[in-house]
Amino acid sequence: MQPMRAFDWRADLRYETLLVHMIVGRSNGAVLKVATELAKLLGARTIGIAACHPVPMMSGPGYVDGAVIGMLQEQLDKEIGAAEVEYREALLSSKAPLEWRSSNTLSPSPDFLAREARCADLIISSALPTDRFDSMQHVNIGDLIMHAGRPVLVVPHAGVHLPFEQVVVAWKDTRESRRAVCDALPLLRAAKHVTVVEIAAADDVASAMTRVTDVATWLESHSIKATPLALPAAGSDASCLDSFLDKHNADLVVAGAYGHSRFREWAFGGVTDSLLRTGRCALLSH
Repeated sequence: MQPMRAFDWRADLRYETLLVHMIVGRSNGAVLKVATELAKLLGARTIGIAACHPVPMMSGPGYVDGAVIGMLQEQLDKEIGAAEVEYREALLSSKAPLEWRSSNTLSPSPDFLAREARCADLIISSALPTDRFDSMQHVNIGDLIMHAGRPVLVVPHAGVHLPFEQVVVAWKDTRESRRAVCDALPLLRAAKHVTVVEIAAADDVASAMTRVTDVATWLESHSIKATPLALPAAGSDASCLDSFLDKHNADLVVAGAYGHSRFREWAFGGVTDSLLRTGRCALLSH
């Protein structure tokens, strides 16, 4: 039995295990590229995972023939098998041990993924658009973020380059934001430039500057240099943040997810839903 190594708090703030979410029935190239590069960069092990429903969700009353269900089951099994092959072939170069988990689950797919997240430090998933009536192959990424209890790195279909050079922490003084910036420490350490920005009402900019300065000081205690910035709101927080990210060519945005209710985000347009729709690379925590 090997002796336990001495615990170094700063050195041990890292991702040891990555949960790589594969969407069946389509290419996962962008997610796999990020997973491969992160595994090499961090020396992390990876676990590939896929989930889908074996029975189509019906939008109305009707009978589904058993033979049809059998054909669907067979097709899904083939697609899950293809996803596993894609995962293993892509991660082979990482030299780290590979694991695979999958399920044709009767429960909602995000629930299965959230339960399996107990074994990982970070979930890597895709922000590909999904049909809300097709829950067989697709996972609602918002549901996953809400229930996983782990940070989710959402990768756009166009892919990203690692290591992330320009990282923006989208700050709001909420539990979710505090969780997200802590969850993101391993990626923030690897960045060339980190900006902590808060969008605030005109009469609250001074207070916002105090808050983001506190966050930057805290990051400095973790050997991460960050620039604090408070901006007066001009329109919605989502549109202001989107313009800022474009202007600064951000590679990654770190944000707390669903600080308000998801219904409020959907109804009025919130930052989380905007980040999921606009195809940015985002680390989101709830």
